Amino acid sequence: MLESCHRGVTTLACGALLMLLAGCSTPRQKSQADGGTPGAPQALTNIVEDSSDVDLNNVEAHAHYALGMIYDFDEQPDDALTELSQAALRDPANEELVLELSRRYLQLRQPEQALELLVRATAVPGASGAIYARLGRVYSRLGKETEALAASETAVKRSPQLLTGYENLFLIHLQKGRIADALTALNDAAKQPQADAQFLLDLCDLYVTLERQAPTERDACRAGARAALQRAAVLSPENPHLQLKLADGFNVLGDTTNAVPIYLQLVDRFVELPALRTDIRSKLTDIYLRNHELNKAQSQLEMMVEEDPANGQAYYLLGNLACEAHKMPEAEDYFKKALLLSDDSEEMYYDLAGVQIDLDHTKAALQTLAKAKAKFQETFREEFLSGLACSREKDYTNAVNHFTSAELLARASEPRRLDEYFYFQAGAAYERKGDYSEAEQFFNKALDLSPESAEVLNYLGYMLADHGMKLDHARELIEKAVRLEPANAAYLDSLGWVLYKLKKPDAALPQELKAIELSPEPDAILFDHLGDIYAAMKQLDKARESWRKSLSLEANDEIKKKLGNSGRN
Repeated sequence: MLESCHRGVTTLACGALLMLLAGCSTPRQKSQADGGTPGAPQALTNIVEDSSDVDLNNVEAHAHYALGMIYDFDEQPDDALTELSQAALRDPANEELVLELSRRYLQLRQPEQALELLVRATAVPGASGAIYARLGRVYSRLGKETEALAASETAVKRSPQLLTGYENLFLIHLQKGRIADALTALNDAAKQPQADAQFLLDLCDLYVTLERQAPTERDACRAGARAALQRAAVLSPENPHLQLKLADGFNVLGDTTNAVPIYLQLVDRFVELPALRTDIRSKLTDIYLRNHELNKAQSQLEMMVEEDPANGQAYYLLGNLACEAHKMPEAEDYFKKALLLSDDSEEMYYDLAGVQIDLDHTKAALQTLAKAKAKFQETFREEFLSGLACSREKDYTNAVNHFTSAELLARASEPRRLDEYFYFQAGAAYERKGDYSEAEQFFNKALDLSPESAEVLNYLGYMLADHGMKLDHARELIEKAVRLEPANAAYLDSLGWVLYKLKKPDAALPQELKAIELSPEPDAILFDHLGDIYAAMKQLDKARESWRKSLSLEANDEIKKKLGNSGRN
């Protein structure tokens, strides 16, 4: 906009105008006492009307221009536009003014007024490519394609070093669906040998735009964009904003090898622009995350919160990285900070609650979820996490209620949420509540979705075996789980247990012994089962030894009774 560059000019123009008006008077001028002060253009016309040495049109142009700048300075845009337009109409060779006014008219959605100015400007001998390029844009805005193409082609011929003419041709063809012609316009621009960095970087943007609009031309667009970026890089632009545009271009094309060094250099250059530094660090973080360089991503995020402790999004991302690294206490701390700074994100509440459940901070998790429920609409995730937290609290009745609510919400709007994991957790809650029939239904739904889930196969099989239900089916389920994970101590224990329940202690014994051998640490339940198997085999000494071992690991009144009863036999 000319406004900023003309502030200094305004004072000079006004001073010159006032001096001219004060030093030259004619009988034609009206004084204030006679009824007012004439406008500056009319006053100057009166002054020079009889002079053959002055170009009246040029003088009037300057007068309108000066008055327009006064109005501009006084923030009277309508009056300023009127006076400046009169100046441009009288002096169409003033290309800077014509371009500025045509920009304003386009911004005001008045292309007809812009057209009048530009047509006069093109009538001036030697009118530049910039004028023709703007004329092409105006014609295009008015729907006059033939005229727009002609003006834009003239712009390219007169000023091939300016991208605007090529850009006009590109946009006109793209809007009409002529993809090949649009690509040709860009390729013609790319042939310009004297293109500067700005030209090349803007050209890269146009190639990227074409790729988005015409995915079938992806390879050609990528090649053109990459070539433009490489040429711009060779020019080594010193302007940091052009360097940023260069890095962004490489980043968009997936060339992080070239993008990262530029971003890292710019972080140090934009010390006085913290918002821009944060934006660059965000881009670096995104690159590092996509490249699975989590330590580098974490480093950028830590610097972001050091420079801006109120950056809630950075804390949130740090929390996610801590989760990824299984550092749950750190994740909880980061998510809490993120929520303190930005409590309008549901996901933050749910992520925090999930970490708190993982840490067995179930009461805190339920408080977090209660806050989310009070702030947002009821959601599947809030109900599901509440179910998990209640299960950890051994409040299985409420756990089942939450899982039921979660299922209803998901069926209404997010059926994909009802996966194997959901049905497994709901089934486990029903099992611990003592509702084995419902539990079996949920476990079977989980197996319908994931037939090879060893965890579900084992859980369902063990539940049936432990309660003496459908023992043959339970054995099939557990044997499948063992085939899937033959070294899993828990599954081998389940197999030994179901064989015991089927009154096959001889077959159960090797499975139980193997389970104890493979168990990462001594387990009271495994030794209890082993004792029961030995007792069924009438090997009471070994049975008592196994039960005592179980009691040494965990107190259990039932096992004490077994020992007492076995001593009386």
